[in-house]
Amino acid sequence: MSEDSQPRLLKSDPTPWDHDPNAENSNQSDNQSDEYEPEWVEGITLVMVISGITLVVFLMLLDMSIVSTAIPKITTQFDSLGDVAWYGSAYTISSKLFQNAHHRPPGGRNRIIGHDERGVEYPGRCSADQKETGNDWDHHGVGQLGLVGGPLVGGAFTTYSTWRWCFYMNLPVGALVGVLLLFTRVPDQKPKQPAREILRSVVLQKFDFIGFVLFAPASIMLLLALQYGGNEYSWDSATVIGLICGSVATSVVFALWERHMGIEAMIPGHLVCDKIVLSSSLLSMMIFGFTMTLSYYLPIYFQSVRDKSALVSGVDLLPNILCQLVMAVVSGVLTSKLGYYLPWGVLGAILNAVGNGLLSTLSPTTSVPNWAGYESLVGFGRGAISQVPMIAIQNAVTGDDVSTAMAMMTCAQTFGGAIFLAVGEVIFAQTLKKKIPEYAPSVNAEAVIAAGATGFREVVSAQNLPGVLVAYAKSIDSVFYLNVALSCAQFVFAWGVGWRSVKEKEEDSEEKVAESA
Repeated sequence: MSEDSQPRLLKSDPTPWDHDPNAENSNQSDNQSDEYEPEWVEGITLVMVISGITLVVFLMLLDMSIVSTAIPKITTQFDSLGDVAWYGSAYTISSKLFQNAHHRPPGGRNRIIGHDERGVEYPGRCSADQKETGNDWDHHGVGQLGLVGGPLVGGAFTTYSTWRWCFYMNLPVGALVGVLLLFTRVPDQKPKQPAREILRSVVLQKFDFIGFVLFAPASIMLLLALQYGGNEYSWDSATVIGLICGSVATSVVFALWERHMGIEAMIPGHLVCDKIVLSSSLLSMMIFGFTMTLSYYLPIYFQSVRDKSALVSGVDLLPNILCQLVMAVVSGVLTSKLGYYLPWGVLGAILNAVGNGLLSTLSPTTSVPNWAGYESLVGFGRGAISQVPMIAIQNAVTGDDVSTAMAMMTCAQTFGGAIFLAVGEVIFAQTLKKKIPEYAPSVNAEAVIAAGATGFREVVSAQNLPGVLVAYAKSIDSVFYLNVALSCAQFVFAWGVGWRSVKEKEEDSEEKVAESA
């Protein structure tokens, strides 16, 4: 839903790209739509809509975390320890490509393919539709249960059934959501054009297909270069060098094309040059980058080094996840009360850097209080900083640029997760190849790696097992060095979100509403 199709919301001040040859017709249409009396969703319809949205958010967050505890078992079954990055990158890179594909039709309306960020608000506030209907059921809060339960559910499936149920379960839940929304009539807030006209004007005329076609292969070639480098091919091989050069060249062509497209581009230049939007996007990239590597390599540590089941490794992740949720609520409420969000970004970056630094000391004998405390520290840091980019963009950008800026942030976020997870895999694989000969000289390193994260115990003798465990632990520690670097980058980018209060924007909105009343 576009912003100007929502009732009782203020339109932004006119911008240069809002004017078009059909402005007069557009104004007449707006005048007609202003006379249209909107219908409100209520009763059983409201329950069905919110239930469907809640299940979607729940399933989305569940999918992000459910496979993490299944990864070690998957690598063992398919002899694919070197493919850990692809298990996460394939999902996030596909999501990224479609999240950022957008268009800007005449009149300044903006739509995001796959996502509409208009109704997203931070804790302590509610979206415009929730305020109008008086509904205080925060479906995003309920959906957070998916993030908490994901590792436990994935661990239970992997331990007692099969890891494939991590993917099968999407079918019944998705079918239920489809039924809820298919048989629910959501009234239009304003009259709309026929679907055929919308499809022709939106997809055929304004969708940046060329930008999409350039952006996708550039990203995939970079991931392939990181995947192949040092594994199937040497870093100086023609294949790896060719992929890197191809990615760079395609990225340059993409940048030139986006500049040519101007405000119709997938990534508009005027938003890239906006300090707060750029800083928030880069900050989100760093946050999700270390979140993905943390989510994937902590279960590998617990199942490989500590020999725990997938279910127990999911339980061992709870200190991190629960602390994140608690701090997210606390920071959201205090931001709403005090108004300023930049301090939470700085605090979160510091906690993340310290916590990941401590996690880089994990060994086969690290005590439970120690690793639980390290996890908790990182969880508090993630909870404090995770909402800052979104709040900063919503507070700094107005009008039709909000959803475009939010899409850019989401694109940067998922791109960071895909790329840095691949970088983490490179660090882990290369370090493991060096550490196994160092701590277990008589062991065949290639055989250990080929056996997978949980299968190597079957190919290593009891005498050599302690050395291999140390090599595994040291290799995982190296990945957390990457997370320390990403956390330091968070500290730098956090200062770019601006020292602004959310209360100032709320007061301005209230004044405009009073003037228009």
